[in-house]
Amino acid sequence: MRKMGIDYGSKRVGIAFTDEGGRMAFPHGVIPNDKNLQQHIENLIAEKEVSEIVMGHSLNREGQANPIHAKVEELMMDLTLSVGLPIHLQPEQYTTQEAIRLQGRNDQVDASAAAIILNSYLTQHTI
Repeated sequence: MRKMGIDYGSKRVGIAFTDEGGRMAFPHGVIPNDKNLQQHIENLIAEKEVSEIVMGHSLNREGQANPIHAKVEELMMDLTLSVGLPIHLQPEQYTTQEAIRLQGRNDQVDASAAAIILNSYLTQHTI
């Protein structure tokens, strides 16, 4: 029941995973957003035996789709076709700023933002 969190960015993509019970999210790492992104994510899904994916829903302050949103939807479609797992969107506004506030600015901020997105999803969907 492990879930994967993804904080998609134009240069870097933050990755987080839950514990095996799917109760709490932890930062995993940051991978470059390059031509190998999808393959890298698919490898992590197989390695960690992921059952669901939660991706940050990228919107502007007015709640409208921003320039990253189309790329997020493209990756969602590609992953759906390749791995067939449920993919959920979770609002991601200000998660990077929250991660910086909690840990300072470093090379793992995007992974921490992914964990914040994933924990937010878990909080809203846990009975």
